[in-house]
Amino acid sequence: MKTIDSLGDLTGKKVLLRADLNVPLDGTTITDDGRVRASVPTIEKLLGAGASVIVMAHLGRPKGAPDPAFSLAPAAARLAELLGKPVTLAADLVGDDAKAKAAALEPGQVLMLENVRFDARETSKVDEERQALAGELAELADVFVSDGFGVVHRKQASVYDVAQILPAAGGLLVQKEVESLGKAVTDPARPYAVVLGGSKVSDKLGVIANLLTKADRLLIGGGMVFTFLAAKGYGVGKSLLEEDQLDTVKGYLKTAEENGVEIVLPTDIVAAEAFAADAAFEVVAADAIPAESMGLDIGPDSGALFASKLADAKTIVWNGPMGVFEFENFAGGTKAVAQAMIDSDGFSVVGGGDSAAAVRRLGFDEAGFGHISTGGGASLELLEGKVLPGLAVLEG
Repeated sequence: MKTIDSLGDLTGKKVLLRADLNVPLDGTTITDDGRVRASVPTIEKLLGAGASVIVMAHLGRPKGAPDPAFSLAPAAARLAELLGKPVTLAADLVGDDAKAKAAALEPGQVLMLENVRFDARETSKVDEERQALAGELAELADVFVSDGFGVVHRKQASVYDVAQILPAAGGLLVQKEVESLGKAVTDPARPYAVVLGGSKVSDKLGVIANLLTKADRLLIGGGMVFTFLAAKGYGVGKSLLEEDQLDTVKGYLKTAEENGVEIVLPTDIVAAEAFAADAAFEVVAADAIPAESMGLDIGPDSGALFASKLADAKTIVWNGPMGVFEFENFAGGTKAVAQAMIDSDGFSVVGGGDSAAAVRRLGFDEAGFGHISTGGGASLELLEGKVLPGLAVLEG
């Protein structure tokens, strides 16, 4: 992958930077600024090289038109605080205001364009439409730096097409993500353990299939575990269950046995009769979930079991919480996995998305992990062994 240094002297140049600022909001308040903080090193490097920076990013899923609820104003304000300098927000993406502000930008200054997804061409499946938007974006700058790892698995105008127009390189965050996840994908130190959680098996079909040829241990928790338990013949009550995936999961269990891959399932479950923070709950055996209850977390014995299976691992990748960590009563399993990773001497990767949010929300020291990814979907696709278009386009 081409790096910023490959772009040569950036003095006086305008750099179009694709960042990932898709942060969770409560109204206009950012509840987790991890992605904004992750964008700072690359911006500071570019400013230090004498460039000005034009930041573009998306927020949420507006329907291809301006929507004040998805304005990047909160992200611009937080970025300004972190940089210690003003970040001007353009009123549009490639309209008159963006063009005027970009033209007036001086070295050392930062401009943020409004949400790229306010333009339907950004995510268009029609190549010509995306390319037209990319051409308008490219006119604002001299070079392009891709640093939004959370979107490099998308073939979108601001990620893929603009990199084919301007001299392009990967930013510091994208470099770090690729290097860190690459340790797990290409030649992991062993034992190699992967912890998978989250709600649905169907979200991780390709990842599981790929890991059954690469990992030594797969630890399964979260909502997806109930499809595994059902595949073993256990009743799961009212727990989340994907009946259409039962045969697939049975196939995974068979393949794992044939390949010598250990699949570790919870032995106990925290079950409740309602999905609520204050719901009455009980710890039950994984094969004895009451018919009227739903599992909302792995149990304490399972947390200890998972920790023991991670204790000697030399590479650990974790994607997906073990339970409804947003509710204190159902956060124990996720806490156990996070603590086990911190206690491990191995290289640990938190695979973005809800896992990264859980680490911060539950108060763990981020420095205790080898790497915390900013991209849930992109991380999964790398683990799946896929070619990511936003990375492929940056190859020298």
